[in-house]
Amino acid sequence: MPDPIIAVDAVTKRFRDGTRALDGLTLTVPNGAVYGLLGPNGAGKTTLIRILATLLRPDSGRVHVAGHDAVRHPARVRERIGLAGQFAAVDDHLTGRENITVIGRLYGLSRRDAARRAADIVDRIHLADAADRQVKTYSGGMRRRIDLAASLVGRPQVLFLDEPTTGVDPASRQDVWHLVRELAGEGTTVLLTTQYLDEADRLADRIAVIDHGRLVTEGTATELKDRTGGVVVELDLPAHLRHAAVTALLRLGPRQDPQRGRIVVPAPDGAATLRHALHLLDNAQIAPTDVALHRPTLDDVFLTLTRHTAGRSA
Repeated sequence: MPDPIIAVDAVTKRFRDGTRALDGLTLTVPNGAVYGLLGPNGAGKTTLIRILATLLRPDSGRVHVAGHDAVRHPARVRERIGLAGQFAAVDDHLTGRENITVIGRLYGLSRRDAARRAADIVDRIHLADAADRQVKTYSGGMRRRIDLAASLVGRPQVLFLDEPTTGVDPASRQDVWHLVRELAGEGTTVLLTTQYLDEADRLADRIAVIDHGRLVTEGTATELKDRTGGVVVELDLPAHLRHAAVTALLRLGPRQDPQRGRIVVPAPDGAATLRHALHLLDNAQIAPTDVALHRPTLDDVFLTLTRHTAGRSA
């Protein structure tokens, strides 16, 4: 197995107010992957990004990025990474092109090379028409794309994106998604934190769910969905028929979902289970008002896993 490009080993971080942001977190990210990091607010996602980007030092544990110890050799790590944080870090009084060029100069590029890279990048993010306007005239989505563009000027091996599409319009969100997929196709490793579970589902090769600074689970989106319980049949029925429906479906292991007012039946055989359930209800002269064959979404995974960890820590 090739060495991972990011390796986090038993990392802890506690802040002065006593908050334990990371609690022995261990995970690895394969080279060239888009790796999604999911978790509720306060789970430790941004703290981890800041440690990986050498903006914070862990209290204990080891962190390696692109083959270098992030604590012992932070300058070597910084040469190999790009970072776009939660809020666009751009100068309103510079143009979009000037913002990117300044970052290129900070990376040590010559004036000519920085200008060339800026020109390439504004084309790539579809902002060439606005590149010579001051950033203060940009929409939120345009500002976010310029911030992302600036993180690419140094041709990073690893790109950290902390909630890159929060607050942007749908068209800009699609542009960011397209760019992330392009970067991964070219070999850049992307570590992505997001609150949009459909974003992780669309982009991430592997996903880690963290909560209370600990790794809850990790795998592909399909693996995580399967661990949540597989395909189910969901049945809407009038309240006065639900008890009789559960009785009719007893051999299939039904359960009631009181929050949504539905009956949920495990469907290991997919459509065959659906047909069987409807046959049993028909024999009992019970007609559901709505029927769905439902595969778990990342929303289901997220809610199930974070409920469990909340219960363990209570």
